[in-house]
Amino acid sequence: MNEAVAAFANRLTANRDRLGDLAGVEWRTSPDLVPYEAAVSAMEDRAAAIFAGDAPELVWFLEHPPLYTAGTSAKAGDLLDAARFPVYAAGRGGQYTYHGPGQLVVYVLLDLNRRGRDVRRHVRRLEDWVIAALTDYGVTGAARDDRPGVWVRDGAREEKIAAIGVRVRRWVTFHGTAINVSPDLSHFAGIVPCGIEDAGVTSLERLGALNGHAGAPAASPAS
Repeated sequence: MNEAVAAFANRLTANRDRLGDLAGVEWRTSPDLVPYEAAVSAMEDRAAAIFAGDAPELVWFLEHPPLYTAGTSAKAGDLLDAARFPVYAAGRGGQYTYHGPGQLVVYVLLDLNRRGRDVRRHVRRLEDWVIAALTDYGVTGAARDDRPGVWVRDGAREEKIAAIGVRVRRWVTFHGTAINVSPDLSHFAGIVPCGIEDAGVTSLERLGALNGHAGAPAASPAS
């Protein structure tokens, strides 16, 4: 895993109380790039096992090879360059987004049957969790009611630094958030990210926030 990405995963781990009581939750970090289809298959299997009571809940840190994903609200016209990278139907909420090296993807599989069946609260907790970790980098993030994800000021513009996309099956959540730590931002040019044409994307690297934050691979707290 990219050192800067691993360091941000460490900050999320340190701020894990923002997600609520995570006693008994498994924390996993994949050191190598994980193919998207393999990750989705693993999530679906794990979500079923969580519902059945056969496996603990899971927070999974990883990076993907370059690809585009289409959420359930994706519009065909927002895919500007279909030949650039593989395109996958994600099944999560939201529109088009990009995944690739330098971006921390966090899949959060929690059982809302015992945490309260409130998807909006789950999404807000994901946003608050990312915002708290950004604060550790001296970056002020914000959630917007009319725009999904986490937003920051980049010069005169407000731009997205983290996407949020959640799927819920039998009240078990999967998918989660993707934070732009140090990805190649030119890769976003093949889509209209999240269907928002009047705002762009940024990263911690572009904001100059990474100095002194590269470190060891993300720690996994005791389950």
